[in-house]
Amino acid sequence: MARDPDTIQREIERARDALAESLDALGDRANPKRFVDAGKESVQSKLSDPKIKYGLIAIGALIAFALVRRLFR
Repeated sequence: MARDPDTIQREIERARDALAESLDALGDRANPKRFVDAGKESVQSKLSDPKIKYGLIAIGALIAFALVRRLFR
């Protein structure tokens, strides 16, 4: 049975719109800036943990002390 050309045209437009929405969603998911932002948030949340924060400060202080000691020897 032959279909009406107007019906076919509407189906094509609906399919095109659905494809455009899918491509936009994929583009948003695969955006590198999104991955960078997620990585930054992850690192910031880990660095805000007192155990890690104070541990890094202690390591930095030890390195600074070793450098100063070596300079004045």
